[in-house]
Amino acid sequence: LKTAKEQHHRTPTIMVSRAVVCSRLTRLVSRRLFSTVSEIPEGINNVVEEYYTKKATSISLQTLMKTGRGELLGKTYKDDHNQLERQVATERILMQVASFIHHEMPIRLAQRIHDLDRVPMMRDMPSVQTVKQIYINSLLELIDQPKITSPKDEDHFAITLENLYQNHSNVLIQMAKGAYELREAVRSGRIPGKVVSSNSTDDDDVLEFDQMDDCHAFLDRFYMSRIGIRVLAGQYLALKGPPLNPNDVGMICARTSAFDIVRHAASDATLMCTRNYGDAPEVVINGRLDLTFPYIPTHLHYILLELLKNAMRATVEKHGVDGADDLPPVTVTIADSLDNEDVVIKVADEGGGIPRSQIEKIWSYLFTTADPQIQENAIGNDADQLQCDHSADSPLAGLGYGLPISRSYARYFGGDLDVVSMDGFGTDAFVHLVRLGDSQEPLAV
Repeated sequence: LKTAKEQHHRTPTIMVSRAVVCSRLTRLVSRRLFSTVSEIPEGINNVVEEYYTKKATSISLQTLMKTGRGELLGKTYKDDHNQLERQVATERILMQVASFIHHEMPIRLAQRIHDLDRVPMMRDMPSVQTVKQIYINSLLELIDQPKITSPKDEDHFAITLENLYQNHSNVLIQMAKGAYELREAVRSGRIPGKVVSSNSTDDDDVLEFDQMDDCHAFLDRFYMSRIGIRVLAGQYLALKGPPLNPNDVGMICARTSAFDIVRHAASDATLMCTRNYGDAPEVVINGRLDLTFPYIPTHLHYILLELLKNAMRATVEKHGVDGADDLPPVTVTIADSLDNEDVVIKVADEGGGIPRSQIEKIWSYLFTTADPQIQENAIGNDADQLQCDHSADSPLAGLGYGLPISRSYARYFGGDLDVVSMDGFGTDAFVHLVRLGDSQEPLAV
C-alpha cells in the first residue's frame, strides 16, 4: 500500500479534455465500445482494486439513530449546560461514527470508481471522467488519514470529510451532463445508435435507450450508492453540531411530520409553477395529518417536491392558465395505521395522464421530454460553480432526472415509488416508506 501511495504522489492528475475524448470515441469506438480494461494508472488502480474487493457494510435508519444516540456504546447524549434542547453527541459517539466512515467510505468509493472505469460508452464521456477523478482523489485522501484514536484525530477527520462532502456536491449535475454527452455522441454518429427525440414519429429518429441495459443498471447503482455515501457523511457531520430540534438525531428526525413536509414541498412547487406559468393549481392535503415517523426530512421533501411540481405542470398544461379558477386541484393523501408496514403518500392530479407506451421511459435517466434548448442551456452552465444538486434552479430541474432519483431515495430505506396513470385524465403517484425504519440499505456492487 505504501508503494501504491508513493505511486499516487508521482502520478499526475488525470485531466481528459472534451476534444480528446471525442477524438478517441471517433477512432476507437469499434474496438473499445464494450471494453472492460481499466484506464486508471496502475499504482492507483492497485489501491482501487484492494478496496473494491472488500465487503461494504449495510446500514438502516434505526442503526443510524441508535449510533447517533450512543445506544450502541451504552451511553447517550451529553447535556450541554443541562439543556436537553441543546444535546450534542459525545466524543465517544463521534469517534465511533468517524472510525466507521474511515473504514467504510474507501470501500464504497472504490466500488464506484471500478464501475465508472468500466461502464460501456458512458465511461468515455468527459463529465463522467471528471466524476471518476473526483472519486479517485477522495479515496486517496481518505486512506491517507490516520487511524482515529483521539478527539483531536476525529476533529481533523471531520474537516477532511466536510471538504470532500462539498467537493461531491455537484456530482449529480456532472453525471446528468454525462448522459447528455452520451445522447450527443449518438446523435453526431460518434457512437452507433439512433437519435433520441420524444416528439418524433420517425423510428429512425428515436434512440432506443431502453436497450442500453448496461448504462441504466450502472446509473441505478451509482445513484443508490451516492445516496448512501451522502447519508453516512451527512449524518456524521450533522452529529458534530447541536440538533435543530429535540427530535433530531443528526440529519434524521425521529418524528418527521408527513403533513409538514407535504405543506413545505407544495409551497415550493407552487412558487416554481407560478414562476413558469403565471399560476398554479391548489394542493389539497387529507388523511393522517397527525402522522409522524422516523425519516430524513430532506429526502422526503425532494421526493414530494418532484411529484408535486410534475403534477402542477401537467395540470396547467392540460387545462391552461386562462381559467385559473377552474384548475382542478392536486390532491395529496397520507395513509397509515398501526397495522400498516408502510407509510403511503399519494399525489393525484388531473393533468391528462401519461400514455401507456411512455410509462417505462419516465424511469430512465437517459430519456427526457425537456425542450432541447433547455437541455443545452442547462448543460452549458458551469457545473463546477453549482453547489447544490437539488436546487430548483439547477440543471437537474430540466434534464429528466427527478423521477428516477426520487425512486432511488424512496428505495434507499426499503420503500418505493410507483406511478399509475390514466391516459387522458390524470396520474396517481404512490410513495411507500417503511414506517419502522428497520430496512437495510441496498448495497450497489
